[in-house]
Formats: sequence, C-alpha cells, structure tokens
Amino acid sequence: MDVPAVNTSFTHSQPQSWAGQNHITSAMSPTSWKPNANCPPTYHYPYMNPKHQSSTEVSLAPMTHKPVTRSGAQPQSLYWDTSQQSYQDACKSVPEISNMKTQGMPLGSCSLPTSPTSNSKSESRYGLDPQLLPSVVQVIKEDRVQWEGKVFVSKSKSSVPPLSSTRCTLEDRGNATPHFIRCTTYSFPVDVQSAQKSHLPLGATVHPLAVPERGERSVPVCEAGDCVKGCGHCGAFMSPALSWQDCGQRFYCPFCDKLSEVPWQSYQPTNQGRRVDLERKPELSLGSYEILEKRMSNAAVLVLAIDVSASAMRTGHLEHICQQICSRLQILQGTEGADQSDLRVGLMTYDSRIHLYNLSPTLSRPHMMIITDCEEMELPVMEGLLVPLKDCRHIVERVLQEIAFFKPKSDERCGSQDLPVSAAVKIFQASESPGKLLIFHSSPLTERTDEKSSSVFFSSSKLKSIFQGPDSSTSLAKECVNQGCCVHTFVFSHQEVGGAWPGHIPFLTGGGLICYNSLQSEMEQERFQADLSRCVNMQMAFKAQLKVFVSKEMRISGCYGAFIAGPDSSRVAMAALDWRTTMAFEFTHNKSLDEARGVAIQFVLSYSTSSGESRKRIHTVTLPCSHQLLDTFRSSQAESLLTFYCKKMYSLALETPLQSLREELQTEVTEMLACFRRHNCTTSASPGQLVLPQFLKALPVYINSLRKSEVLLPGLRGSVQQRLQLRCLIVSMDTMNTASQFYPHIQPLPVSGSNTNMPSVEETVRCTASSLDQGGLYLIYCPLALLLWVGSRVPPQTLLQLFNTNSFSSLTSGKIKLPVLENFLSISTRDLICSLQSQAAVTLQLKMVKEGDSCEESLQHLLVEDKSPNGGASYADFLFHLHVNSFRLIV
Repeated sequence: MDVPAVNTSFTHSQPQSWAGQNHITSAMSPTSWKPNANCPPTYHYPYMNPKHQSSTEVSLAPMTHKPVTRSGAQPQSLYWDTSQQSYQDACKSVPEISNMKTQGMPLGSCSLPTSPTSNSKSESRYGLDPQLLPSVVQVIKEDRVQWEGKVFVSKSKSSVPPLSSTRCTLEDRGNATPHFIRCTTYSFPVDVQSAQKSHLPLGATVHPLAVPERGERSVPVCEAGDCVKGCGHCGAFMSPALSWQDCGQRFYCPFCDKLSEVPWQSYQPTNQGRRVDLERKPELSLGSYEILEKRMSNAAVLVLAIDVSASAMRTGHLEHICQQICSRLQILQGTEGADQSDLRVGLMTYDSRIHLYNLSPTLSRPHMMIITDCEEMELPVMEGLLVPLKDCRHIVERVLQEIAFFKPKSDERCGSQDLPVSAAVKIFQASESPGKLLIFHSSPLTERTDEKSSSVFFSSSKLKSIFQGPDSSTSLAKECVNQGCCVHTFVFSHQEVGGAWPGHIPFLTGGGLICYNSLQSEMEQERFQADLSRCVNMQMAFKAQLKVFVSKEMRISGCYGAFIAGPDSSRVAMAALDWRTTMAFEFTHNKSLDEARGVAIQFVLSYSTSSGESRKRIHTVTLPCSHQLLDTFRSSQAESLLTFYCKKMYSLALETPLQSLREELQTEVTEMLACFRRHNCTTSASPGQLVLPQFLKALPVYINSLRKSEVLLPGLRGSVQQRLQLRCLIVSMDTMNTASQFYPHIQPLPVSGSNTNMPSVEETVRCTASSLDQGGLYLIYCPLALLLWVGSRVPPQTLLQLFNTNSFSSLTSGKIKLPVLENFLSISTRDLICSLQSQAAVTLQLKMVKEGDSCEESLQHLLVEDKSPNGGASYADFLFHLHVNSFRLIV
C-alpha cells in the first residue's frame, strides 16, 4: 500500500510523482487556493487592552468570518485585537507603555510565586490570560494532524516542510530533506531592500550527518569515478540545481554564473532539459548524496589519558574508572559486524608529568616512559605507543589493574588539564592519524594565568566575555583541529568555583565535557558507564571540512556553531563531528536575484571515516524567491528561526555583551512584526491588533525563552561553569532538540485507579504553572533535563504503583531511580523514560520534584511561559511588549 504524498504550498503547485510511482492522493489534500496579498485570512484573538479586561480574565473576540486554512487545518495569519479604541488611548491606560522608546522597551524583572502550582495563574501585568495566547503545544498538534504518517516530497522550490517533531516520511526528489537542511524562510526576497525591510534573517541550518528515520532512504554512496563532475570554475558539485544546455554538452552553474563543458566520458543527451540517465545518477536527481573517494588515509586511533596525581588517588575513583575502561575495550574487540580489533589504542597517565606506555606485544611487560619537560614536549619514541587492540588488550588491562595501586609522592601535584591534550596531539601528529582522546580527570581543576574573571560574565559594559576561552586553550584546540584530534573529558571533581573550566578544548574539537559529583553512588556509576559507552562507540567524521556554495547574487555573511571560526565564512574546519552536530549560516544579497532561477545553496562536507575512507557528502537545496514580502513571511517557520537565532546569539556571546544581544534580538523581532503588519495587513484591522504570520505563531514564546535563558540572562542561582556548559551543548543542537530545549515537553502521566491508558509522547501540556494539577504526575523533558513532578494530591494508589509507597510525605526530592514494579504504570513510565533518554546527547538522570519542595526551582526554569526566577518576563508580557513596540514603528 502506497503512502499518500502530500505537499502544500501557497505559491507553488503540488509536486508531481516520479515516473513509475503511484501516490494516492490524501483526503486531506488542500484545494487550490491563491492567497490575496492584500487580505490575509484572520483569527481574532483576545483583546489586549487592560482597560477592557479584568486583571485575570481575557475573553475571545467573536470570529467575524470563517478563516481560510491550509489543508483545512490552519489559517494563514493571526490577529490579536488589543483595542477597540485608538492606540493612543491604549497606551495612556498603562503608564509603563506610554513612556516606552521605539527601539526596545525594557522588560521588568519579575519573581515567581513560591510554588509553581499555586491556584493563581501566572497573570500578565496587563490583564492577559496566558491560556488564550498562541500555544506551541497547539501548533505542534496541528502540524501532526496535517502531516503524521504522510510523505513530504522535498523537491526544487518546494513548500514549508513539516515541523521537526512531526513523524512523517521525507522523500528527496532534488532538494535535500529537512533532516539535513532547514531554512529560515523558503522564499527569499528578490532584492536587498526587501530583505533589509523584512528584518527576517536569510539563513540555513545544516545537519550534515543526520540519520534518516526508519523507512526513509539512506544517503546513496557512489564511486568518485562514476560521478558526473561538477563545475570546473568554482568547484561546486553536481546537483539538480545545475541546469543543462546544448543537448547536455554544457551545464550552467548558479554558484558562479558560468558554463562548463561536460567531459566526453560523462556525456549523455538530454530530453526536455533532463539527462536520460537521470534516474541512475544520484548526483543528477537527489539533493543529498555521498562520494567515496579512492584515496585512503590512516584509520582513527583511540588514546586514553588517566589522572594519577595524589589528589586523584584520594578520591577513590581510579579503580572504577579502570574497570569501566577494561569493559569497554573488551566489548570493542568483540563487536560483531565491525573489525574493531584493528583499532589502534594508546595509553598515558599524568600528574605534573606525562607517563607514556610502550604496549608492544613483543615486550615481556609494558615499559613506562616519563616526560618531565612539559613546556617543550618531545616524544621519546613512537614505536609501541599505538598498537592494534587485538594485540595489546591484555597488556592495557594489566596496566589499568596496576594503576589503582600507584603510590604517588605526597607532595605531587596535578598539572594543567591541558597537559594530556598537548601530549596526545604529539602522538597523533607523529602517527599522522586522527582519532579520539578520552581524558579521565579526578583532581581539582587548576587556574590558568590567563583565565578571565567570572565577574566579566555579569558585566554588559565590556566586550570580552567569560565564554571566551583562554588563548592557550584556543591555540591548542587549533592544533587538534588540524590533526583531527577529538577530545572528550570526564571530570570527577566537585570543585567549580575558582577552577578553570576544562570544556573549551573538548567542545571546540567536536568532543564534549561530562562532569560527575561522585562515583560512589550506583546511579552515578551507571551514568558514567552509559556516557563512556556512547563516547567510545559513537561513529564520527574526522578532519572535517565544510564548504558552502550559494548563488552568485548572494554571499555568506556569518557562520555560527561549535567550531573555531576562520577568516573565510564559507569554509569551516572541524577536528571531528558526529551525527548530532548542526551549524548555521547567514546569507546577504550582493544584487537582485532572478525570480525564475531562485536561490541555490550547497553544503559539501569532506571527511574521513574511522576506518580511513575519504568521503564527501553533498547537500543541495533550491529555494524560490519573490518580490512579495508576504511570500517570505508565510514560508518562514518559528522553530527554524529559533535554531538560527540561538546559534547566532550564542556564538556572538564570545565577543558581544549579553545585554546588547538581548536588545538586538528583541529589536529584530519587533521590526519583523512591524514590517509584516505594514506591508501585508488589511486596512480593516483595528490599530490595536497584533498580526503574526501563520508559521510564526510560536515565535514570540520561543524568542522570549531564548532571551531569558541562563546563557543570555544570567542570574545569581547558577554557576558560571554551568552556563559555559549550557552554551556549548546547546549551540550545536539540531532543530528538534533546540525547540525542545527552549520549550520543554510536559507530559501528564495517568493517575486513575485502572491506569490502562498511557499517554503517548505527543500528548503534552503548556509550559506554565497553571498546567500542573496538584493531583497529577508530570514528566518534564528537554535535551538537558528530565524531571518527574509529583503533585501533593496524587492518589495513594498511584504513588504505590510508581514509587512503592502510598505516602506523599515519605517521597524525597532529588535524583532517583524508579523501583522496578510489575504493574502497568511502572512499566510504561520506565519505558517512556528510556525512550526520552535515548534521544538526549548525554545521559540524563531522572530528578523527582515534589510540589512545594525547595527543588521546585529546577522546574521553574523550565516553565518558560511564566516569569523566570532570574528576572525574565512572562510570555504574555513579552508578547504585549512586542505588539506595542511594533505598532509604534508603524505609526
């Protein structure tokens, strides 16, 4: 049975099926409809003028006419009527509003109620009921109704794709699917004046190594010699964006605006502008494909570095660390379906010196070599430092068993946490190989002489930021990038305040930093085991180079992500990247676009696999362009804009004051909404109506959540190192995880006596305190947190089924592990938790939060529609401010 292929577009016709494929037309397919640029359909939402409302209630205005919807599901724009009187009267009614400035009104600091589940709602200062405002939960639900179980055909100049959270099949027919590329708008303005006027960023987020969903076609791989060569002038690769001329003898490149001759070996005639071998050549028919090159490079290696200083010995962690490493090596050697036994492994230990080990199997016992001069480090020998795992596993295990019994001198101190990185880079350079470096650091973190004061983090008057790594770490990270050395650091020290943050090098090299409080507890040991397993088994692309091509009329004006930016924004070099890594690029007009050709964007990732294969992965999209700004706004998507803004703001935080970034973000969104109203609204709309494009309904709540995030709006409750960690983790997230991070999923669990119906992952409630019922259980998930909130009035029978106790007072807030009980609620809840943890990039520890407990502060940060503990405004207040400021720009 074929799956119906449904595409909807406001300005383009339905995509046609490939020859030989019979797609059934869905009953939900939209009828042909052309939007009127002068009269978009409307919804009337609550009056936002405080004079017409009580302090807690806001009524819905009656709908004046039936809105025209896409696929019968959603209108094209939303109107909130904030005043039936003049706008000036509305401003006078609120003193704070009447005194505002046009370029960004300050948002007042607000504090949360003592309990997030108090009976009073999180009210707006201006009398708005938050429940009547646009809901992210509703937007996601509507998109699932429209696309769930269907096929989105990604072809040249296709329409806005489904949301990243919607489970549907994505089919590549000439454009890279949204798995790999998502654009801030799917209709670029033709000229630079329109682009500047719209204040919509023209950008794309690329997820080069994304894994297709089950049932979707994987990225095809073709031999380098069998592919049709791309442009000989600019180096762009062959794709459907290149057009054929002269019966296939030449092709036009949109990236350099030149014609190239086709070599006679690759020539094929064309029929109506399409080569006859189109279906047999992925590079001619697909937006994503991969080229396997003939040349081979050295396979990736694995180097282990263990802290054996006196302070590390005192922690008592070494024995467990060595046991887990031995277990991982044993699994690596015995992995079925992959020849991991050829993986070369190296081992070193360190304190204030470096201890290298000759693991050659020809030796009767391993030899230790000590490097004392760490300033001008030189390797004594190279032979035996890297040995195939199949030949040295028993030797490595023997050394690891003896490490726990080392007896260092009492006055021995640990050197800098960068010391093992310097030694490992020498090993990688000598072997001419890329690979992973795993550091296990148990000593207190040491200060660097060039470490910046944490007080800079809270200052908005200085350009330098605490987010910026020390010069020594940046230089060392560049060496790692050049050699393809990916650094993963496991820290087992409690110390944070006063210690240098060791995460700059790991995150700049495609690795990561994971911290543990103590390995004495069983839960922390299980977490470390899962993290180590994920790190060792993660397939990565090493020595990666990302090259970006864009139509000649455009240029690349910015690149944002977890990497070291170079002088050329069209090229990005990375030591390694995995299938989760995502980057963002911003484009600017050089001159006006050709409306007939549109705009083409191509990403080319060159990398080597762990086995040494050299590959190139190509992703290409072709987007339409339009003279009408309405098309640009209507083809934008809130979650794509959120991902782009997040990467841009978090990257600019390295050199720009946080206050300036927050003001810039608010100003851009305000100008955007003002432009949409100025150019695309009817004169019948009252002056007090706030108008939002259809696919940007959720943008205000996303932007408000980003503005008051711990990275951009630091409070006094979190440490500087926590914020450094958050920034580095979030800046490389893909669209789905970014949206979940800034608008967490709150899923109610069943509390009835039967517990026969477990809610699916899709059944969520809004991120506000009023959504939490005192008699309910809620699982709150975002990529970096997993909480279980327990209301004070949960039935005792439900508590017994889930926690093996029927007393609410006997529950203890904090990190827990649910007991294994044989009942429906326990089994289904544990299965749901496992499913959510599998989506996260790091192992999450379940934290239970009781209503009224002091641990509720961790929940308050996730209720993004409410006022934030660190001073961020509520969603209702922020939306009101956006509206007033945007309308001031019009009048």
